[in-house]
Amino acid sequence: MTRPPPAGVDARAWASLFGPPVAHRGLWSAGRPENTLAAFEAAAEAGYGIELDVQLSADGEVMVFHDDRLDRLTARSGRLAERLAATLTALKVQGSDQTIPRLREVLARVAGRTLVLVELKVLGGEEGRLEPRVAEILDTYDGPAAVIGFNPHALAWFAEHRPTRLRGLNSTAYTGAADWTIPTAERRALNELEHVALARPHFLSLGLDMLPSPSARALRADGTPVLAWTVRSPAQWTRVAGDCDNLMFEGFSPEARA
Repeated sequence: MTRPPPAGVDARAWASLFGPPVAHRGLWSAGRPENTLAAFEAAAEAGYGIELDVQLSADGEVMVFHDDRLDRLTARSGRLAERLAATLTALKVQGSDQTIPRLREVLARVAGRTLVLVELKVLGGEEGRLEPRVAEILDTYDGPAAVIGFNPHALAWFAEHRPTRLRGLNSTAYTGAADWTIPTAERRALNELEHVALARPHFLSLGLDMLPSPSARALRADGTPVLAWTVRSPAQWTRVAGDCDNLMFEGFSPEARA
């Protein structure tokens, strides 16, 4: 059952957390790459929510792209942050006819039809530049939207400067080999969601390796909704469904979930 929204938070965005599943980086497929206008249009047409990733170009434009580097998805190499927006918007993604869009373009295309989750790609030590640019863009958008991210300082910026903008904290269990460079005590704190106190999220967006977890269950029982990501099969959804309120998916039809 949908819970009442926190004070001041857009009721449409809040209700959408408990509504249709969210397409991870859009409803992408062959010829319709992730984080492109075609993938977002397909998701909106199918009635799904949309998750997308944003970062700044060299000239301060909010671009929709996941990776720090261009290499995996385009014919160029190097960091996205070192390229001008005009250069980025001309790059073809995965050899398709789709290019890297600006956040403003995506929101204009979605036009309030469905929930948009804007993931802030803010590295540690780089806080304070992307957040205000995203906030300014969302201030003029008439549609359900939320910001999400792993960096608790980025979410804390929104808690301070845009307290009624719906926000969600991303997390994983931080137990994989890629996380071993993080000090043990810090990994434990992240695993136990101690950074919730800093981020002050309205909801949690948790990797499958976090579900179930005692800390997530306690926060959910206290009224904090949980979104599971990234669900790639009906079996995965069945495993975590009792510990979350919705799912972020890719690679299968959510209608096939058990």
